Amino acid sequence: MTSTVETKPFTDQKPGTSGLRKKVRVFQQPHYAENFIQSVFDVVEGKDGATLVIGGDGRYLNREVIQTAIRMAAANGFARAIVGQGGILSTPAASNVIRTRGAIGGLVLSASHNPGGPDEDFGIKYNVSNGGPAPESFTDALYARTLEIDRYVISDMTDIDLDTLGETTVDGLTVEVIDPVTAYAECMEGLFDFAAIRDLIAGGFRLSFDAMHAVTGPYATEILERRLGAAPGTVVNGAPLPDFGGHHPDPNLVHAHELYERMMGDDAPDFGAASDGDGDRNLIIGRGIFVTPSDSLAVLAANAHLAPAYKDGIAGIARSMPTSAAADRVAQALDVPLYETPTGWKFFGNLLDAGLVTICGEESAGTGSNHVREKDGLWAVLLWLNILAVRRQPVAEIMADHWARYGRNYYARHDYEGVEQAGADALMTSLRERLVTLPGTTIGDLTVSEADDFAYHDSTDGSVSRKQGIRILFADGSRIVFRLSGTGTQGATLRVYIERYEPADGDLAQQTGDALAPLVAAAETVASIKQHTGRNEPDVVT
Repeated sequence: MTSTVETKPFTDQKPGTSGLRKKVRVFQQPHYAENFIQSVFDVVEGKDGATLVIGGDGRYLNREVIQTAIRMAAANGFARAIVGQGGILSTPAASNVIRTRGAIGGLVLSASHNPGGPDEDFGIKYNVSNGGPAPESFTDALYARTLEIDRYVISDMTDIDLDTLGETTVDGLTVEVIDPVTAYAECMEGLFDFAAIRDLIAGGFRLSFDAMHAVTGPYATEILERRLGAAPGTVVNGAPLPDFGGHHPDPNLVHAHELYERMMGDDAPDFGAASDGDGDRNLIIGRGIFVTPSDSLAVLAANAHLAPAYKDGIAGIARSMPTSAAADRVAQALDVPLYETPTGWKFFGNLLDAGLVTICGEESAGTGSNHVREKDGLWAVLLWLNILAVRRQPVAEIMADHWARYGRNYYARHDYEGVEQAGADALMTSLRERLVTLPGTTIGDLTVSEADDFAYHDSTDGSVSRKQGIRILFADGSRIVFRLSGTGTQGATLRVYIERYEPADGDLAQQTGDALAPLVAAAETVASIKQHTGRNEPDVVT
């Protein structure tokens, strides 16, 4: 039986960079999750008789919203719902299932790297049939629908057993509960030289992977320990927990500090890595050296040919605008195009579908390739391991070789989290008002050469995305970027990206903080960060 439930719009359901993210207690309001899911289904075309993928990162409220989504899928005419066992599907694994099973799309229940628990964050995003996040045309229509919705439809079926593999048909919907790990692991085994990596590990190579009590624990255990032969215990914090063990599942040097300290210790493993809440981000640390996400993207692109899937080379590289230009120099050396897009993996999807790029990356610890349409944390880890297995050099030596060839982009991101929205908006407005007058001015010893508000013109579909971040470029090639993030759930997150290029014959061994100190001071001078945010320093530096 199907019920039609009258409802009223919520005015705060505008999707951000990766769907709708709010506090759990917001999603627990009567009709809140149902309104958003129904609005998604109202915008989806061709859903009658179609297949829908549903899964999440296991955070608090995951199971309850999955049951709601299943009942609403039945009432909205879908024929099949594919659900990860226990409600679990990492974001890249969900993308893989959507693509391999011919699904019309999928609901991914996650707030990515945000904390979980009854007082923390939850999220829902819709991925389209290519496996990637819905484009802006879809999310714009979705938001418009949330503002006018007056009813939703839902089946009266009882809860589905999410823990038992197999199929159940209720109210015309076949619910298929699948093993969330196997298909993804097989995909990885088809991309990389697992035999070479096994030989590396068998020869005494040690690694440590911190799953942060998030979704990648089962995936990493299966691949790293069982299929590649890493020692038991290589994967730490491997059991997914609804509150991520009370920790913040963001793979950076602040929240993964235990891994960092392990890798900087006297008896450090050869290679360390971590992933985030939903498995799409990665942290790479060699013995005694942290690899920035921007540098990791560049190294992976430069060495991708060492893995079987990319042995014939790559078609191109795409990076988000705030990501450092390290990958640009690799693209130039490989004689392949480099595309600069706004932040958000959905902007890479069109380029990947068109075959214009193979490797994509964002400074926020996301890298991936054309195997799915999401960033993929374990993919990045495995490509690093494949490179290490072939080159047989330590991570630090690989980085030194890379900088000696391409030069080094000293780079950092300063995050001011949970600041007052009004202050953050005032900061950005003030910068926008001065864009015309900034070129030619000096800030300390730096001279501004250009200043703009980044706009992206998508060459594949003609769409234009404006106000994607304010860029201030200096005559020496340095730059500062200011941007408000769309991944938080309260207040505003101001992100300041700071970059300085040092050529290959320059000083490549500076401490990043020392190299960027003049630019950090310039950022405060030009934007009056303290005045607008009330903060003396950033909450997180990565």
